[in-house]
Amino acid sequence: MFRRLMIAPALAVLALLPAVPALAQDGPLRIEITDGVIEPMSIAIPAFHGDAEIAARVRQVVADNLTGTGLFREIAPEAHPARQASFTEAVSYEDWRAVNAQALVSAEVRQMGDSISVRFRLFDIVSGQPQGDGMQLDARAADWRRAAHKIADQIYVRLTGERPYFDSRIAFVQETGPKSARIKRIGVMDYDGANILWMTDSSSLVLAPKFSPDGRRLLFTSYGSGFPQIQIMDVATVSARPLTTDPNAMAFAPTFSPDGRWVAYSREQGGNTDIWLMDVATGTQRALTNSPAIDTSPGFSPDGRRIVFESDRSGTPQLYIMGLDGGEPTRISFGEGRYGTPAWSPKGDLIAFTKQIGDRFHIATMRTDGSGERMLTESFLDEGPTWAPNGRVVMFTRVTPGGTGQPRLHSVDITGRNMRPMNLDFAASDPSWGPLLP
Repeated sequence: MFRRLMIAPALAVLALLPAVPALAQDGPLRIEITDGVIEPMSIAIPAFHGDAEIAARVRQVVADNLTGTGLFREIAPEAHPARQASFTEAVSYEDWRAVNAQALVSAEVRQMGDSISVRFRLFDIVSGQPQGDGMQLDARAADWRRAAHKIADQIYVRLTGERPYFDSRIAFVQETGPKSARIKRIGVMDYDGANILWMTDSSSLVLAPKFSPDGRRLLFTSYGSGFPQIQIMDVATVSARPLTTDPNAMAFAPTFSPDGRWVAYSREQGGNTDIWLMDVATGTQRALTNSPAIDTSPGFSPDGRRIVFESDRSGTPQLYIMGLDGGEPTRISFGEGRYGTPAWSPKGDLIAFTKQIGDRFHIATMRTDGSGERMLTESFLDEGPTWAPNGRVVMFTRVTPGGTGQPRLHSVDITGRNMRPMNLDFAASDPSWGPLLP
């Protein structure tokens, strides 16, 4: 666990840096993220000062985080001008302009026993001035990756104006063995695939983990009893307990409300599936839907007042929205094909979902009124989108065709750009993106 991570206010030494006249510019350097073509910002991330080994590792994670967004293009080290003699030496803006750098990251990493201290600054090369205050982070040496993610998050916020997402975790299902006898277990990892922790063993089938809003608990569907039921797990202690136990009803596809108090899930009994709501503390339950159709895959709105879900009440699977106080659901999907596994954006403006047209699957988004449908992906089988904490990136499962086909995790920007596979050396599915870590 991350025992100590302190972000100090602006370093006193930064105030001693010589003043540099700003060039004409209307505001701070800012990358424009639009729906159109985006030209990546050129950013220089020279070797960090300080203790060489740990400094190099922190620098690489920062560079990978930023360039992995597709919004930044790192200037090759061999093109860099002469290196600063120290972290506090003044920046030669002219030298960096000569290699077409728009932004520069300068940092120093020092290790003291089992602790590290990271100082960093961001410079607007175009205007010739620092971009915001310098900052210092102190952490356990074992948590150097989190320190790197925190730095990258700060840079991302300053250069995009959007909320960050690098210092977050993802729950997933690892899959091994043949399709006819697949073995599955739940893991939790950093957003970039590092620091994997296993939450369950391979003794029983588990599906669809979902993080709580504070990232401290996980919901998942377990076949440990031979019948699908929902369990809730404390992530820190890796201890789980059953949340549903009715032997006459299957319970699956659970998700937390934004305040963590409620769990919405699918309950099948007698051939009929409806959406149910449970108070986690008391176990009190009630049905949200009451229809002969298959109602499943609930997802809460960010304010917790509504849910979006999948239902075939119109004849084919479509998406519906309804309030938690009941009432008639409103259908929001009317396009060609079948709609499923909806997930409400943290910003509240979009719903991501799986769409099947013929034998092709897509990850797509639409506004909450059903307008503005946009396809982000297309493949043999894409499914199960989950949102990054900032609502700009979606992660999903892509399955390759054939008898040896395997599921893999991929991410894509909401504009449909920058689709990337996760760097994992095993098959994985069912991602659930947790919140930013404190």
